[in-house]
Amino acid sequence: MEKEIMPLRNYAHIGDAIWEVFVRDYTILQTSNSKILHKITTDRVKASFQKEMLEYLAPTLTEEEQELARRGRNLPIPVARRSIQHEYRPATAFEVLIGYWYIHDKARLNTIFDIFKQTEWFN
Repeated sequence: MEKEIMPLRNYAHIGDAIWEVFVRDYTILQTSNSKILHKITTDRVKASFQKEMLEYLAPTLTEEEQELARRGRNLPIPVARRSIQHEYRPATAFEVLIGYWYIHDKARLNTIFDIFKQTEWFN
């Protein structure tokens, strides 16, 4: 794993966008109904779902990735998110990992996406 070159919050920012594109890429194959597309997408980009994805990935993470996730979980939480910090913190950690892989290791990111595609959440 390479050294990080930007603040973790920046990795989370791009990771959030990359995750949404991945989910949208999946949803467009499910239906052409815009209401259903929106529901499928929002169900998978919300913090509680991202928390589940991080928990699912946990056994496959390297020590360095676990440390990056730990540090992402410990980022300061915006006041508006404090009521759901049990979901927001792991979701942020998940987004940090996605963003980090996107910037530094696209092969690993694609491996992770392939893992997700084989789960019941994306079949």
